[in-house]
Amino acid sequence: MINGSTSLIAHFGDPIDVVKAPLIYNPWFDSVGIDAAVVPMGVRSADYAQAMPAVLRMTNVRGALVTMPHKVTTVALLDRVSTAVAIAQSCNAVRKGADGALEGDLFDGAGFVRGLVRKSVTLAGANALVVGAGGVGSAIAAALAAAGVARLQLFDTRREVAQQLAARLRQHYPALDVHDGANDAQGQDIVVNATPLGMNPDDPLPLDPAGLRATTFVGEVVMKQARTPLLRAAEALGCRIQVGTDMLFEQIPLYLEYFGFGTTTPDALRAVARLG
Repeated sequence: MINGSTSLIAHFGDPIDVVKAPLIYNPWFDSVGIDAAVVPMGVRSADYAQAMPAVLRMTNVRGALVTMPHKVTTVALLDRVSTAVAIAQSCNAVRKGADGALEGDLFDGAGFVRGLVRKSVTLAGANALVVGAGGVGSAIAAALAAAGVARLQLFDTRREVAQQLAARLRQHYPALDVHDGANDAQGQDIVVNATPLGMNPDDPLPLDPAGLRATTFVGEVVMKQARTPLLRAAEALGCRIQVGTDMLFEQIPLYLEYFGFGTTTPDALRAVARLG
């Protein structure tokens, strides 16, 4: 029950009816007795630059979750950003600092990498391919770099986007061997699909699975279906995989810590989530 003392987390997006986060956060808040709530707020792109700072000025709003299409435009509205935001030029969490400044962070990549760590994937010294250099792909690339991968191959159909991401990664991680080019899985220890390909039945595969080895770990960001065609092809070759929803459940504990609500585990969140 929301009342006058409830701490609110705004959830900005457009369209907003598709968001799943309130069905995970709010049952968990109820289960542990925290007087807080995630409140979806549909904001059109034309109104966002005015609406986001105005909502964050409300005294009972602790911060905001940010989803499509506002992750990129949020960056210019912030006073301070994390390294992940600086590299990805994308933000999915905003909070008010002690001085009232708006601070931004990005947890997509960290959540994805936490999932790999939980599955005992070796990151230090690994070769990784990230297909898709948009917001989520950039976040995952930044998190893989922070985790110590040795070589990072980036691919995007807009090559200049991959080149710009590679340049930002080199600035923050000068020892990283980072390249942009083909979406070739050969020789890769970790392969990530960070594109929407796999959401629709007639989507092409984001890469040729023939290049995968049984020892390659294949991760996905698409959440519409658990086993995308890419993941099914990878499993058929003996690869270990990570489904898209793992990234979501792994990053929520990071959000909770960021907003000052303590922390929990993905299993505890799954136990109370009402995703249907």
